[in-house]
Amino acid sequence: MLDRSLKPLPKAPVRIVHLGLGAFHRSHQAWYTQHSSDAAGWGIAAFTGRRPDAAQALSGQDCLYTLIERSAGGDSFEVIGSIVEAVDGANISRLSELVSARETAIVTMTITEAAYGLAADGTFDADAPAAAGDLRELAAAAAGGTGTPSTPLGRLVLALAGRKDADAGPLAVVSCDNLSANGDVARRAVLGMAAAWGQELTDWIAGNVSFVSTSVDRITPGTRHADIEEVAERCQYRDSSPVVAEPFRNWVLSGDFPAGRPRWEEAGAVVVDDIEPYENRKLWLLNGSHSILAYAGQLRGHTTVAEALADPLCRKAVEEFWDEAARQLQGEGLEIPQYRRALLERFGNARIAHRLAQIAADGTTKLRMRAVPVLLGERSDGRTGRSSARMLAAWIDYLGFAQDFQDPLSAEIRGANRLDGIERVQALLRLVSANLADDPQIVSLVHGLCGTLAGTASSIDAPTHI
Repeated sequence: MLDRSLKPLPKAPVRIVHLGLGAFHRSHQAWYTQHSSDAAGWGIAAFTGRRPDAAQALSGQDCLYTLIERSAGGDSFEVIGSIVEAVDGANISRLSELVSARETAIVTMTITEAAYGLAADGTFDADAPAAAGDLRELAAAAAGGTGTPSTPLGRLVLALAGRKDADAGPLAVVSCDNLSANGDVARRAVLGMAAAWGQELTDWIAGNVSFVSTSVDRITPGTRHADIEEVAERCQYRDSSPVVAEPFRNWVLSGDFPAGRPRWEEAGAVVVDDIEPYENRKLWLLNGSHSILAYAGQLRGHTTVAEALADPLCRKAVEEFWDEAARQLQGEGLEIPQYRRALLERFGNARIAHRLAQIAADGTTKLRMRAVPVLLGERSDGRTGRSSARMLAAWIDYLGFAQDFQDPLSAEIRGANRLDGIERVQALLRLVSANLADDPQIVSLVHGLCGTLAGTASSIDAPTHI
Protein backbone atom coordinates (compact mmCIF):
# COMPACT_ATOMS: atom_id res chain seq x y z
CA MET A 1 0.00 0.00 0.00
CA LEU A 2 1.20 3.52 -0.65
CA ASP A 3 2.96 5.24 2.21
CA ARG A 4 0.43 7.57 3.93
CA SER A 5 3.21 10.12 4.47
CA LEU A 6 2.80 11.07 0.81
CA LYS A 7 -0.18 13.19 1.89
CA PRO A 8 -2.14 13.33 -1.40
CA LEU A 9 -4.85 15.88 -2.03
CA PRO A 10 -8.12 15.30 -0.14
CA LYS A 11 -10.59 13.17 -2.06
CA ALA A 12 -12.57 15.23 -4.54
CA PRO A 13 -16.29 14.59 -5.01
CA VAL A 14 -17.16 12.31 -7.92
CA ARG A 15 -18.15 14.43 -10.91
CA ILE A 16 -16.59 12.32 -13.68
CA VAL A 17 -17.42 8.68 -14.40
CA HIS A 18 -14.89 6.84 -16.52
CA LEU A 19 -15.46 3.61 -18.46
CA GLY A 20 -12.34 1.60 -19.24
CA LEU A 21 -10.00 1.90 -16.28
CA GLY A 22 -6.55 1.10 -17.62
CA ALA A 23 -3.03 2.42 -17.96
CA PHE A 24 -3.82 4.98 -20.66
CA HIS A 25 -6.65 6.65 -18.77
CA ARG A 26 -4.45 6.87 -15.70
CA SER A 27 -1.57 8.44 -17.64
CA HIS A 28 -3.75 10.82 -19.64
CA GLN A 29 -7.23 12.02 -18.58
CA ALA A 30 -6.51 11.42 -14.87
CA TRP A 31 -3.24 13.36 -15.20
CA TYR A 32 -4.96 16.30 -16.90
CA THR A 33 -7.67 16.36 -14.24
CA GLN A 34 -5.13 16.36 -11.41
CA HIS A 35 -3.23 19.21 -13.04
CA SER A 36 -6.30 21.41 -13.53
CA SER A 37 -6.54 24.35 -11.16
CA ASP A 38 -9.99 23.21 -9.99
CA ALA A 39 -9.00 19.56 -9.49
CA ALA A 40 -10.31 19.63 -5.91
CA GLY A 41 -13.85 19.71 -7.27
CA TRP A 42 -13.53 16.96 -9.89
CA GLY A 43 -13.06 13.40 -8.67
CA ILE A 44 -13.14 10.43 -11.06
CA ALA A 45 -14.95 7.14 -10.44
CA ALA A 46 -13.37 4.68 -12.88
CA PHE A 47 -14.92 1.37 -13.97
CA THR A 48 -12.81 -1.45 -15.36
CA GLY A 49 -13.24 -3.01 -18.78
CA ARG A 50 -11.67 -6.46 -19.06
CA ARG A 51 -9.86 -6.65 -15.72
CA PRO A 52 -11.83 -6.38 -12.45
CA ASP A 53 -8.60 -7.07 -10.56
CA ALA A 54 -7.33 -3.65 -11.66
CA ALA A 55 -10.06 -2.03 -9.56
CA GLN A 56 -9.29 -4.29 -6.61
CA ALA A 57 -5.59 -3.46 -6.71
CA LEU A 58 -6.19 0.27 -7.01
CA SER A 59 -8.85 0.30 -4.28
CA GLY A 60 -6.44 -1.51 -2.00
CA GLN A 61 -4.14 1.54 -2.05
CA ASP A 62 -6.83 4.20 -1.69
CA CYS A 63 -6.90 4.68 -5.50
CA LEU A 64 -3.49 6.35 -5.41
CA TYR A 65 -0.82 5.31 -7.90
CA THR A 66 2.53 6.44 -9.24
CA LEU A 67 2.98 7.86 -12.72
CA ILE A 68 6.50 7.20 -14.00
CA GLU A 69 7.49 9.61 -16.78
CA ARG A 70 10.23 7.81 -18.68
CA SER A 71 12.52 9.80 -20.96
CA ALA A 72 15.90 9.09 -22.48
CA GLY A 73 17.45 11.12 -19.66
CA GLY A 74 15.83 9.27 -16.76
CA ASP A 75 12.61 8.76 -14.83
CA SER A 76 10.47 11.08 -12.73
CA PHE A 77 7.71 10.04 -10.33
CA GLU A 78 4.38 11.60 -9.38
CA VAL A 79 1.53 10.33 -7.22
CA ILE A 80 -1.85 10.74 -8.94
CA GLY A 81 -4.95 11.10 -6.78
CA SER A 82 -7.66 12.30 -9.18
CA ILE A 83 -9.27 8.84 -9.31
CA VAL A 84 -11.24 8.60 -6.07
CA GLU A 85 -13.13 5.36 -6.69
CA ALA A 86 -12.20 2.25 -8.71
CA VAL A 87 -15.01 -0.18 -9.50
CA ASP A 88 -15.47 -3.50 -11.31
CA GLY A 89 -17.16 -2.71 -14.62
CA ALA A 90 -19.70 -5.45 -13.95
CA ASN A 91 -21.05 -3.47 -10.99
CA ILE A 92 -23.89 -1.98 -13.00
CA SER A 93 -25.83 -0.81 -9.96
CA ARG A 94 -22.96 1.43 -8.83
CA LEU A 95 -22.53 2.76 -12.37
CA SER A 96 -26.23 3.61 -12.56
CA GLU A 97 -26.11 5.24 -9.14
CA LEU A 98 -23.22 7.50 -10.10
CA VAL A 99 -24.49 8.39 -13.58
CA SER A 100 -27.90 9.19 -12.06
CA ALA A 101 -26.37 11.63 -9.56
CA ARG A 102 -26.95 15.26 -10.43
CA GLU A 103 -23.37 16.07 -9.43
CA THR A 104 -22.01 13.85 -12.22
CA ALA A 105 -21.27 16.05 -15.22
CA ILE A 106 -19.10 13.90 -17.52
CA VAL A 107 -18.71 10.31 -18.66
CA THR A 108 -15.34 9.64 -20.31
CA MET A 109 -14.47 6.43 -22.15
CA THR A 110 -11.34 4.50 -23.13
CA ILE A 111 -13.00 1.25 -24.17
CA THR A 112 -10.87 0.53 -27.32
CA GLU A 113 -11.98 1.10 -30.89
CA ALA A 114 -13.53 -2.35 -31.22
CA ALA A 115 -15.93 -1.80 -28.33
CA TYR A 116 -18.03 0.71 -30.28
CA GLY A 117 -19.39 -2.12 -32.41
CA LEU A 118 -18.76 -0.56 -35.81
CA ALA A 119 -19.47 -2.47 -39.01
CA ALA A 120 -17.05 -2.32 -41.94
CA ASP A 121 -18.96 0.68 -43.32
CA GLY A 122 -18.48 2.60 -40.07
CA THR A 123 -22.08 2.34 -38.84
CA PHE A 124 -23.21 0.77 -35.57
CA ASP A 125 -23.58 -2.99 -36.06
CA ALA A 126 -26.69 -4.06 -34.14
CA ASP A 127 -26.24 -7.63 -35.39
CA ALA A 128 -22.81 -8.15 -33.87
CA PRO A 129 -23.08 -10.81 -31.14
CA ALA A 130 -22.10 -8.55 -28.22
CA ALA A 131 -24.36 -5.71 -29.37
CA ALA A 132 -27.27 -8.05 -30.11
CA GLY A 133 -26.95 -9.59 -26.66
CA ASP A 134 -27.02 -6.20 -24.96
CA LEU A 135 -29.96 -5.04 -27.05
CA ARG A 136 -31.93 -8.01 -25.73
CA GLU A 137 -30.87 -7.20 -22.16
CA LEU A 138 -31.87 -3.56 -22.52
CA ALA A 139 -35.21 -4.47 -24.04
CA ALA A 140 -35.85 -6.77 -21.07
CA ALA A 141 -34.94 -3.98 -18.63
CA ALA A 142 -37.22 -1.52 -20.45
CA ALA A 143 -40.07 -4.01 -20.04
CA GLY A 144 -39.55 -4.07 -16.28
CA GLY A 145 -37.25 -7.04 -16.06
CA THR A 146 -33.63 -7.32 -14.96
CA GLY A 147 -31.26 -6.28 -17.71
CA THR A 148 -27.55 -7.07 -17.35
CA PRO A 149 -25.73 -5.72 -20.41
CA SER A 150 -22.13 -6.85 -20.77
CA THR A 151 -20.59 -4.16 -22.99
CA PRO A 152 -19.55 -0.68 -21.83
CA LEU A 153 -22.04 0.95 -24.21
CA GLY A 154 -24.92 -1.25 -23.06
CA ARG A 155 -24.11 -0.50 -19.44
CA LEU A 156 -23.92 3.22 -20.20
CA VAL A 157 -27.34 3.19 -21.86
CA LEU A 158 -28.84 1.43 -18.84
CA ALA A 159 -27.24 4.05 -16.58
CA LEU A 160 -28.50 6.91 -18.78
CA ALA A 161 -32.01 5.52 -18.47
CA GLY A 162 -31.57 5.86 -14.71
CA ARG A 163 -30.38 9.45 -15.07
CA LYS A 164 -33.43 10.27 -17.16
CA ASP A 165 -35.74 8.76 -14.55
CA ALA A 166 -33.92 10.68 -11.79
CA ASP A 167 -34.34 13.94 -13.73
CA ALA A 168 -30.67 14.64 -13.02
CA GLY A 169 -30.13 16.93 -15.99
CA PRO A 170 -27.78 16.93 -18.98
CA LEU A 171 -24.22 15.64 -19.12
CA ALA A 172 -21.39 15.12 -21.60
CA VAL A 173 -20.09 11.80 -22.95
CA VAL A 174 -16.43 12.12 -23.99
CA SER A 175 -14.83 9.42 -26.14
CA CYS A 176 -11.05 9.17 -25.71
CA ASP A 177 -10.50 6.28 -28.13
CA ASN A 178 -8.58 6.38 -31.41
CA LEU A 179 -11.55 6.84 -33.71
CA SER A 180 -12.10 9.54 -36.27
CA ALA A 181 -15.01 11.74 -35.12
CA ASN A 182 -15.17 9.61 -31.99
CA GLY A 183 -17.88 11.79 -30.47
CA ASP A 184 -20.15 11.11 -33.45
CA VAL A 185 -19.28 7.41 -33.31
CA ALA A 186 -20.19 7.32 -29.62
CA ARG A 187 -23.46 9.09 -30.33
CA ARG A 188 -24.46 6.60 -33.02
CA ALA A 189 -23.50 3.65 -30.85
CA VAL A 190 -25.32 4.92 -27.76
CA LEU A 191 -28.45 5.84 -29.72
CA GLY A 192 -28.30 2.46 -31.48
CA MET A 193 -28.30 0.74 -28.11
CA ALA A 194 -30.96 3.07 -26.70
CA ALA A 195 -33.34 2.11 -29.51
CA ALA A 196 -33.89 -1.21 -27.71
CA TRP A 197 -35.13 0.67 -24.68
CA GLY A 198 -37.58 2.80 -26.59
CA GLN A 199 -38.14 6.10 -28.32
CA GLU A 200 -38.61 8.04 -25.10
CA LEU A 201 -35.07 7.28 -23.89
CA THR A 202 -33.65 7.82 -27.36
CA ASP A 203 -35.25 11.27 -27.52
CA TRP A 204 -34.04 12.13 -24.01
CA ILE A 205 -30.44 11.21 -24.87
CA ALA A 206 -30.61 13.19 -28.10
CA GLY A 207 -31.79 16.25 -26.19
CA ASN A 208 -29.74 15.99 -22.99
CA VAL A 209 -26.46 14.23 -23.71
CA SER A 210 -23.67 15.96 -25.62
CA PHE A 211 -21.02 13.81 -27.31
CA VAL A 212 -17.58 15.40 -27.29
CA SER A 213 -14.91 14.45 -29.83
CA THR A 214 -11.29 14.25 -28.76
CA SER A 215 -7.83 13.45 -30.03
CA VAL A 216 -5.65 11.83 -27.36
CA ASP A 217 -1.94 11.09 -27.42
CA ARG A 218 0.47 9.68 -24.88
CA ILE A 219 2.46 6.49 -25.37
CA THR A 220 1.71 4.30 -22.35
CA PRO A 221 3.22 0.80 -22.42
CA GLY A 222 2.09 -1.98 -20.13
CA THR A 223 3.47 -1.96 -16.60
CA ARG A 224 6.15 -4.57 -15.84
CA HIS A 225 7.29 -6.07 -12.55
CA ALA A 226 10.54 -4.12 -12.92
CA ASP A 227 8.53 -0.87 -12.84
CA ILE A 228 6.94 -1.87 -9.53
CA GLU A 229 10.37 -2.64 -8.12
CA GLU A 230 11.76 0.67 -9.38
CA VAL A 231 9.04 2.61 -7.55
CA ALA A 232 9.78 0.69 -4.35
CA GLU A 233 13.49 1.43 -4.63
CA ARG A 234 13.34 5.05 -5.77
CA CYS A 235 10.23 6.23 -3.89
CA GLN A 236 10.48 4.06 -0.76
CA TYR A 237 6.91 2.80 -0.86
CA ARG A 238 5.08 -0.12 -2.42
CA ASP A 239 2.73 0.52 -5.33
CA SER A 240 1.13 -2.47 -7.05
CA SER A 241 -0.29 -0.35 -9.86
CA PRO A 242 2.18 2.21 -11.21
CA VAL A 243 1.84 3.50 -14.76
CA VAL A 244 4.70 4.24 -17.16
CA ALA A 245 4.37 6.92 -19.85
CA GLU A 246 6.48 9.09 -22.10
CA PRO A 247 6.85 12.77 -21.11
CA PHE A 248 4.88 13.89 -24.20
CA ARG A 249 1.12 14.29 -23.86
CA ASN A 250 -1.60 15.89 -25.99
CA TRP A 251 -5.37 16.27 -25.67
CA VAL A 252 -7.59 18.13 -28.14
CA LEU A 253 -11.34 18.44 -27.40
CA SER A 254 -14.30 19.72 -29.37
CA GLY A 255 -17.86 19.85 -28.08
CA ASP A 256 -20.20 21.08 -25.36
CA PHE A 257 -20.12 20.34 -21.64
CA PRO A 258 -23.63 21.27 -20.47
CA ALA A 259 -22.90 20.50 -16.81
CA GLY A 260 -19.37 21.92 -16.74
CA ARG A 261 -15.87 20.41 -16.86
CA PRO A 262 -12.46 20.81 -15.22
CA ARG A 263 -10.14 23.52 -16.52
CA TRP A 264 -8.15 20.96 -18.53
CA GLU A 265 -6.76 23.67 -20.81
CA GLU A 266 -4.74 24.97 -17.85
CA ALA A 267 -2.96 21.61 -17.87
CA GLY A 268 -2.22 21.91 -21.59
CA ALA A 269 -5.36 20.53 -23.26
CA VAL A 270 -6.54 22.33 -26.38
CA VAL A 271 -10.20 23.16 -27.03
CA VAL A 272 -11.08 23.71 -30.71
CA ASP A 273 -14.12 24.16 -32.93
CA ASP A 274 -12.93 21.79 -35.69
CA ILE A 275 -11.13 18.71 -34.42
CA GLU A 276 -10.96 16.71 -37.67
CA PRO A 277 -7.50 17.90 -38.83
CA TYR A 278 -5.99 17.09 -35.43
CA GLU A 279 -7.70 13.69 -35.34
CA ASN A 280 -6.43 12.77 -38.77
CA ARG A 281 -2.89 13.93 -38.06
CA LYS A 282 -2.75 11.68 -35.02
CA LEU A 283 -4.67 8.72 -36.50
CA TRP A 284 -2.62 8.63 -39.69
CA LEU A 285 0.84 9.80 -38.71
CA LEU A 286 1.13 8.30 -35.23
CA ASN A 287 -1.36 5.43 -35.14
CA GLY A 288 -0.89 4.49 -38.80
CA SER A 289 2.87 4.19 -38.43
CA HIS A 290 2.33 2.24 -35.21
CA SER A 291 0.32 -0.31 -37.20
CA ILE A 292 3.07 -0.63 -39.82
CA LEU A 293 5.66 -1.17 -37.10
CA ALA A 294 3.41 -3.59 -35.21
CA TYR A 295 2.86 -5.94 -38.14
CA ALA A 296 6.10 -5.56 -40.10
CA GLY A 297 8.18 -5.36 -36.95
CA GLN A 298 6.89 -8.64 -35.57
CA LEU A 299 7.32 -10.31 -38.94
CA ARG A 300 10.95 -9.25 -38.79
CA GLY A 301 11.52 -10.49 -35.24
CA HIS A 302 11.15 -7.24 -33.28
CA THR A 303 9.14 -6.80 -30.09
CA THR A 304 9.04 -3.03 -29.41
CA VAL A 305 8.40 0.14 -31.39
CA ALA A 306 11.96 1.35 -30.84
CA GLU A 307 13.42 -1.92 -32.16
CA ALA A 308 11.20 -1.86 -35.26
CA LEU A 309 11.93 1.78 -36.03
CA ALA A 310 15.65 1.02 -35.95
CA ASP A 311 15.12 -1.52 -38.77
CA PRO A 312 15.81 0.36 -42.04
CA LEU A 313 13.07 -1.49 -43.94
CA CYS A 314 10.43 -0.70 -41.31
CA ARG A 315 11.51 2.93 -41.06
CA LYS A 316 11.41 3.34 -44.84
CA ALA A 317 7.85 1.95 -44.88
CA VAL A 318 6.84 4.43 -42.16
CA GLU A 319 8.42 7.42 -43.88
CA GLU A 320 6.80 6.59 -47.23
CA PHE A 321 3.40 6.17 -45.58
CA TRP A 322 3.87 9.53 -43.88
CA ASP A 323 4.49 11.12 -47.28
CA GLU A 324 1.13 9.80 -48.49
CA ALA A 325 -0.73 10.76 -45.30
CA ALA A 326 0.75 14.28 -45.31
CA ARG A 327 -0.71 14.90 -48.77
CA GLN A 328 -4.16 14.03 -47.42
CA LEU A 329 -3.97 16.22 -44.31
CA GLN A 330 -5.78 19.53 -44.59
CA GLY A 331 -5.84 22.30 -42.01
CA GLU A 332 -3.96 25.30 -40.71
CA GLY A 333 -1.26 25.02 -38.08
CA LEU A 334 -0.72 21.25 -38.28
CA GLU A 335 3.08 21.65 -38.61
CA ILE A 336 3.49 18.25 -40.28
CA PRO A 337 7.32 18.29 -40.64
CA GLN A 338 7.77 19.13 -36.95
CA TYR A 339 5.20 16.50 -35.96
CA ARG A 340 7.05 13.85 -37.96
CA ARG A 341 10.38 14.74 -36.38
CA ALA A 342 8.82 14.57 -32.92
CA LEU A 343 7.36 11.14 -33.69
CA LEU A 344 10.76 9.79 -34.71
CA GLU A 345 12.20 11.01 -31.43
CA ARG A 346 9.32 9.56 -29.41
CA PHE A 347 9.32 6.21 -31.20
CA GLY A 348 13.09 5.95 -30.85
CA ASN A 349 12.95 6.27 -27.05
CA ALA A 350 14.18 2.76 -26.23
CA ARG A 351 13.39 3.27 -22.54
CA ILE A 352 9.68 3.17 -23.40
CA ALA A 353 9.11 -0.51 -24.14
CA HIS A 354 5.96 -0.08 -26.25
CA ARG A 355 5.13 -3.65 -27.22
CA LEU A 356 4.23 -4.32 -30.84
CA ALA A 357 1.90 -7.13 -29.79
CA GLN A 358 -0.13 -4.60 -27.78
CA ILE A 359 -0.54 -2.36 -30.82
CA ALA A 360 -1.37 -5.24 -33.20
CA ALA A 361 -4.72 -6.10 -31.58
CA ASP A 362 -8.06 -5.28 -33.26
CA GLY A 363 -6.62 -4.71 -36.72
CA THR A 364 -9.92 -4.81 -38.61
CA THR A 365 -11.19 -1.85 -36.60
CA LYS A 366 -7.96 0.15 -36.48
CA LEU A 367 -7.04 -0.19 -40.15
CA ARG A 368 -10.39 1.26 -41.25
CA MET A 369 -9.25 4.54 -39.76
CA ARG A 370 -5.48 4.35 -40.21
CA ALA A 371 -4.97 2.96 -43.71
CA VAL A 372 -8.24 3.12 -45.65
CA PRO A 373 -8.82 6.93 -45.75
CA VAL A 374 -5.27 7.61 -46.92
CA LEU A 375 -5.35 4.84 -49.51
CA LEU A 376 -8.69 5.97 -50.96
CA GLY A 377 -7.62 9.62 -50.89
CA GLU A 378 -4.40 8.89 -52.75
CA ARG A 379 -6.21 6.89 -55.41
CA SER A 380 -8.85 9.56 -55.77
CA ASP A 381 -6.01 12.01 -56.46
CA GLY A 382 -4.65 9.76 -59.21
CA ARG A 383 -1.85 8.08 -57.26
CA THR A 384 -1.43 4.40 -56.38
CA GLY A 385 -1.64 4.55 -52.58
CA ARG A 386 1.13 1.97 -52.52
CA SER A 387 2.44 2.83 -49.04
CA SER A 388 -1.01 2.70 -47.46
CA ALA A 389 -1.68 -0.58 -49.23
CA ARG A 390 1.60 -1.93 -47.83
CA MET A 391 0.25 -1.43 -44.29
CA LEU A 392 -2.69 -3.67 -45.18
CA ALA A 393 -0.35 -6.21 -46.78
CA ALA A 394 1.78 -6.34 -43.63
CA TRP A 395 -1.37 -7.01 -41.58
CA ILE A 396 -2.36 -9.82 -43.94
CA ASP A 397 1.12 -11.33 -43.69
CA TYR A 398 0.98 -11.04 -39.90
CA LEU A 399 -2.32 -12.93 -39.81
CA GLY A 400 -0.67 -15.74 -41.73
CA PHE A 401 2.20 -16.05 -39.24
CA ALA A 402 0.63 -15.20 -35.88
CA GLN A 403 0.11 -18.03 -33.42
CA ASP A 404 -2.87 -16.12 -32.09
CA PHE A 405 -4.36 -12.66 -32.46
CA GLN A 406 -7.04 -10.50 -30.88
CA ASP A 407 -9.72 -9.02 -33.12
CA PRO A 408 -13.49 -8.55 -32.90
CA LEU A 409 -13.75 -10.45 -36.21
CA SER A 410 -11.35 -13.25 -35.26
CA ALA A 411 -13.74 -15.99 -36.42
CA GLU A 412 -14.15 -14.34 -39.81
CA ILE A 413 -10.39 -13.87 -40.09
CA ARG A 414 -9.81 -17.56 -39.45
CA GLY A 415 -12.34 -18.38 -42.17
CA ALA A 416 -10.61 -16.06 -44.64
CA ASN A 417 -7.23 -17.54 -43.72
CA ARG A 418 -8.39 -20.89 -45.06
CA LEU A 419 -8.41 -19.40 -48.55
CA ASP A 420 -5.33 -19.02 -50.76
CA GLY A 421 -3.67 -16.27 -52.76
CA ILE A 422 -5.64 -13.33 -54.00
CA GLU A 423 -8.94 -14.80 -52.76
CA ARG A 424 -7.57 -14.73 -49.20
CA VAL A 425 -6.42 -11.15 -49.63
CA GLN A 426 -9.83 -10.07 -50.92
CA ALA A 427 -11.67 -11.85 -48.08
CA LEU A 428 -9.49 -10.20 -45.44
CA LEU A 429 -9.79 -6.76 -47.04
CA ARG A 430 -13.58 -7.13 -46.99
CA LEU A 431 -13.44 -7.35 -43.19
CA VAL A 432 -11.78 -3.94 -43.17
CA SER A 433 -13.64 -2.19 -46.00
CA ALA A 434 -16.01 -3.34 -48.73
CA ASN A 435 -14.76 -0.43 -50.85
CA LEU A 436 -11.32 -2.01 -50.93
CA ALA A 437 -12.47 -5.57 -51.50
CA ASP A 438 -14.73 -4.58 -54.41
CA ASP A 439 -11.92 -2.79 -56.27
CA PRO A 440 -9.88 -5.35 -58.26
CA GLN A 441 -6.99 -2.92 -58.67
CA ILE A 442 -6.65 -2.40 -54.92
CA VAL A 443 -6.92 -6.12 -54.23
CA SER A 444 -4.21 -6.78 -56.81
CA LEU A 445 -2.02 -3.99 -55.38
CA VAL A 446 -2.25 -5.34 -51.81
CA HIS A 447 -1.71 -8.92 -52.99
CA GLY A 448 1.44 -7.88 -54.84
CA LEU A 449 2.80 -6.16 -51.73
CA CYS A 450 2.33 -9.17 -49.47
CA GLY A 451 5.69 -10.49 -48.35
CA THR A 452 7.60 -7.27 -49.04
CA LEU A 453 7.98 -6.45 -45.34
CA ALA A 454 8.53 -10.01 -44.14
CA GLY A 455 11.76 -10.80 -42.38
CA THR A 456 13.46 -13.54 -40.46
CA ALA A 457 10.64 -14.49 -38.10
CA SER A 458 9.03 -17.86 -38.81
CA SER A 459 6.45 -17.48 -36.07
CA ILE A 460 5.09 -14.81 -33.79
CA ASP A 461 4.32 -15.00 -30.11
CA ALA A 462 0.67 -14.61 -29.21
CA PRO A 463 -0.20 -10.92 -28.81
CA THR A 464 -1.23 -9.66 -25.41
CA HIS A 465 -3.61 -6.71 -25.36
CA ILE A 466 -3.24 -4.45 -22.36
